[in-house]
Amino acid sequence: MFAICDKIILKNKLKPHRKLFSSYTFSCFEEMSLIPREDWDAAGQQKNTFLTFSYLQLIHQQKTDHFRFRYVIIYNAKKPIGVVYFQINDFSASLFGELIAHQISELQSKKASVFRRYIEQNEHETIMRLVTCGNNFISGEHGFYIDVTSKKIKFKLVEGVIDAVAREEKLRGKISAILVKDFYEEGFGDKDCWYCRKFIHFNVEPNMIIDLPEGLLNLSDYINLFSKKYRNRAKGILKASASLTKKRLTPAEIINYNDALYSLYLNVFKQAKFKLAHLSRTYFADVIKAQSNLFYIDAWFKEDAIVSFASGFYLPTEIEAHYVGFDYEINKEYELYQTILYSYIEEAIIVKKASINLGRTASEIKSTVGAKPHELMCYIKPQNTVSKLIMKPFMQFLQPSEWVPRSPFKEGE
Repeated sequence: MFAICDKIILKNKLKPHRKLFSSYTFSCFEEMSLIPREDWDAAGQQKNTFLTFSYLQLIHQQKTDHFRFRYVIIYNAKKPIGVVYFQINDFSASLFGELIAHQISELQSKKASVFRRYIEQNEHETIMRLVTCGNNFISGEHGFYIDVTSKKIKFKLVEGVIDAVAREEKLRGKISAILVKDFYEEGFGDKDCWYCRKFIHFNVEPNMIIDLPEGLLNLSDYINLFSKKYRNRAKGILKASASLTKKRLTPAEIINYNDALYSLYLNVFKQAKFKLAHLSRTYFADVIKAQSNLFYIDAWFKEDAIVSFASGFYLPTEIEAHYVGFDYEINKEYELYQTILYSYIEEAIIVKKASINLGRTASEIKSTVGAKPHELMCYIKPQNTVSKLIMKPFMQFLQPSEWVPRSPFKEGE
């Protein structure tokens, strides 16, 4: 019976121009090599760097047996008008149990006990498939682009595609959920639209963004906008790292220093609260090969050894801070992390960008250099009874940490 169902599902999901509603259809692809690139480029219109064919082709190299992708093109009367992007994660019982062990222990119920025993008995089995509409490597609204003016129609299109993909990727009898990320409240994150479809809303760490005033010529101009306390602090940070040698790595050097960069990245990755997406060892070398005109890496050397690095993307009006890495043992002595933050500001001023997206995490530290929080929300829909049981503790685990916003600027700035 299941074998017959699997064949039908496989046949349907590979069928082009599947019906949504009215004259709208969609085609779904599992491999980049199968996508009609002209249609993808026409649908996405190059509006979002992180939904372009070239970028997604790069991310596709991160594919494993437990981390896969789905690519959808939406058509109107067979004219490509939108793209939707999915990442699919399979979690083993041991990993998922470790993530929410504390929250589950607080659920004193028969169902919680059954779930706990299930995890113990299936330690190495895949028990959760998380279907994410969006990109787990980057914060922000990078799940879809649809060229229609009506928000109602746009939502209906996205919803139809999400339902179709999630239905096909669902594991029988296992925990499963659909995650749609990340939305700014003033954008497509309209709670009423999602709630009526049984999605549950939760907030995650905010995006920390610096909007630069016009007329800045260099980093000193920016720091001079600070109050005396924060101006002195900034000068102290830059003085601490002054003995290090900063260098913009060439593509050849990124490839040459790949292992060192990856090791420093892992230092930071291991500190992450929720490790949803893990970069491959060759990621940085792969990015610079594919995106040499948009991507850069700055590295700081102590003698001949790299002790920290900052990577970023040049977007039309902003710099997107990407992955960083540093040696925690000398971080405080040389103020490695905060020097990285100031380097993003300096770079944005040099290349005349209006803002810097510093991403999530370390919100309080980022606020001390002038970043302000932009709240992000996600929507999640449990797909069966067991996932409903653990959804509340799972979301509690992902809740933003409490932090105190700081402002380095003089009063009135």
